[in-house]
Amino acid sequence: MYLFVVSGEVLERPLPKPTDKGYITARLLEALVEAGLALEFLRRGLVRNAAGKAFQAWRALLAALLRLELERLKAAAKSEEERRWLVSRAVPRVPTGRMKGLSQMLEEVGHVGLSLWTDRALHLHDYQYHGPDPAGEYSKYSSREEAVRDIITLIRELVGRVDAIKTRVKWTEELEKALGEVKRQLTA
Repeated sequence: MYLFVVSGEVLERPLPKPTDKGYITARLLEALVEAGLALEFLRRGLVRNAAGKAFQAWRALLAALLRLELERLKAAAKSEEERRWLVSRAVPRVPTGRMKGLSQMLEEVGHVGLSLWTDRALHLHDYQYHGPDPAGEYSKYSSREEAVRDIITLIRELVGRVDAIKTRVKWTEELEKALGEVKRQLTA
């Protein structure tokens, strides 16, 4: 399998600087590799691990989108401080506690519905640490099956969003293969 042969290599490569256009390509590849690993973990019955990988995939996608839309986001920013924060912290780090707000900012520049999907990714992040919780105190998922459904739907959404921006980024053969592999796994 292509994806898992290179996954360790891809995830261990140094990231290009966020100011470099290659950063977008690297983060998209990371998102697809993480998504593929999430699906592999699901096949092995490792749902909490899969939830973590799905979250990481979504976070990497957000990093790519933030960099892709950086100029538009800076133009929409309310202050110089916010513009500096976008460049110095948001794009390179995508802080978990700010993912909701960053998704809302991306919605303002055209990425419709992104914050709702980010909510799902954040719920999966909680599930990774707390597992199923019938009482709903620590996790929004009362069963493994609920989490599995959301992992799969989040990855489908990620694939659709990557497909939607292919023409706006430097698209490589490596990205095409990774995308094809995730799509293949989703239909398997």
